[in-house]
Amino acid sequence: MPPEVVFLNGGFVPYDQAVVPVEDRGFLFADAIYEVIRCYGGRFFRLDDHLERLEQSAAALEIPLPYDRARWTQVLEELIRRNGVRDGSVYVQVSRGVAPRAHAWPDGLQPTVVAIARPGGTPPAEAVRRGVKAITVPDNRWGLCWVKTTGLLPNVLAKQRAARAGAYEALFVRDGLLTEGTSSNVFVVREGVLYTHPLANILPGVTRMVVLEVAREAGMPVREQAIPVQWLEGASEVILSGTNSEVLAVVEVDGRPVGDGRPGPVFARLREGYLARVAAETGAAVDVGA
Repeated sequence: MPPEVVFLNGGFVPYDQAVVPVEDRGFLFADAIYEVIRCYGGRFFRLDDHLERLEQSAAALEIPLPYDRARWTQVLEELIRRNGVRDGSVYVQVSRGVAPRAHAWPDGLQPTVVAIARPGGTPPAEAVRRGVKAITVPDNRWGLCWVKTTGLLPNVLAKQRAARAGAYEALFVRDGLLTEGTSSNVFVVREGVLYTHPLANILPGVTRMVVLEVAREAGMPVREQAIPVQWLEGASEVILSGTNSEVLAVVEVDGRPVGDGRPGPVFARLREGYLARVAAETGAAVDVGA
């Protein structure tokens, strides 16, 4: 079922009446940025971090955000309230605005703001219990992967390729190095050390940040460095993190098992720690043992 209302350019509009002009630059050029923010028990998790990333993306693309953080918070909280969403996510998109189609944009455009709230977002219990499969694909995205834009066609094609292969995620490989997934960050456990790609041309994932906090507080050895794709073959664990994936174990890559082919102890500790953070920060009744 679609949401009852969406937020569009300053107001709450019935879903089936929400309309964006055909010459909106988000539609014509993917000239837009976005965020996906999880809520648990009717409260947002790490909202301020998501809004900070939205501000960074907007600054990189020279899109003036129409609201400050206090107004964004008010809008998004009201949106989930109106739609009765307690456990779910909100998608926020800001485009440069509407103008006759031309590559260069005129001054004074008013950004188009859309926000949609939906229930769900927690990964399936079976995926958590048994782990998921992944494939590797060439990383053919543009250079500013740290900017969260709607120009996601390479991600879409890679994700579809993964789905056709019966896999949950596709992992990007650039110049022989593992970077990230189509909609997740990736960690590799090798010889007791938790590795992840540094924040250089990858998305600065909010969940990635929480996972690193949990790992360091637990005393796990952590290294943010480039990961040769060959390390996947000798990894004891491979782990994904993302707003809707939360923390998931990868048990097979390109048809080869990871470790013993089952979710491992590092994954279990990181997922438990992540969900404990969610429970502590939102007050939601989260099953940390899931």
